[in-house]
Amino acid sequence: MGWVRVGIVILPEYRWLLAEPKWRAAETYGFDHAWTYDHIGWRSLVDGPWFDAVPTLTAAAMVTRRIRLGTLVASPNFRHPVPFARSLLALDDVSNGRMVLGVGAGTLAGYDNHVLGGEPPEPRPRADRFAEFVTQLDSLLTNERTTIDGEYYTSVDARSAPGCVQHPRLPFVVAANGPRTMRLAARFGQGWVTTGSAADDIEAWWSGVADLARRFDETAGDRPVDRYLSLDSAPVFSLSSVDYFRDAMGRAGELGFTDIVCHWPRPDGVYAGRLNVLERVAAEILPYR
Repeated sequence: MGWVRVGIVILPEYRWLLAEPKWRAAETYGFDHAWTYDHIGWRSLVDGPWFDAVPTLTAAAMVTRRIRLGTLVASPNFRHPVPFARSLLALDDVSNGRMVLGVGAGTLAGYDNHVLGGEPPEPRPRADRFAEFVTQLDSLLTNERTTIDGEYYTSVDARSAPGCVQHPRLPFVVAANGPRTMRLAARFGQGWVTTGSAADDIEAWWSGVADLARRFDETAGDRPVDRYLSLDSAPVFSLSSVDYFRDAMGRAGELGFTDIVCHWPRPDGVYAGRLNVLERVAAEILPYR
């Protein structure tokens, strides 16, 4: 099996007393990166416990030493690039250069829009806003000062001292399935992440992933961009069995993905699974990639 880095998402739904052992374990198990969602609330879990991504990742950085940490994904739905850039600078500093920004356009209709009383943006304005968000974040995290008068966001003489630990800035992993966002990922991203296309059949999902991978290869050309695949957007949970996870990793590698991401198993509902499968993957697969 070719080398594929493996990441895991730990949802920000646990009080830190319960969350801390999971973040520590992600590093001990040998995962290459660990992520959390950046939402005010999310889908079927909106009525349950939910914590902000920035302090969660700050705490995770304090109890780990090696593993890379990130948002999967942050979006413009409730973030402004100027204060968010300051949060990212702090995260990169606290983690000693282990922070990765996973960033996406945000869902068309979701709780993040609803709770703020806003209407979900149409596809074209949503893409426009996303492009502006990423462009300003890139400038804010790279340049000493940024002034941009945008349609959606304005930065006026915004400072970036002391700058990121990572140079020229922390890496962006840009979520993209469409042509325009793929071009944005190829321009600004050190990584591209996809969830594939919605499908009820696992083979249809993999076929869609293969098509997206081909399209991104054409878009990126020779520019080196890591390829991330979110496995749990498939109709089968990636940690349903050790054999399934091994097969999914192999298929992703064959399609040119450098990284895959799974989710920490939950006891029920979304991403429901058994902890012993995660433990077996850590013992039987991660050390032997």
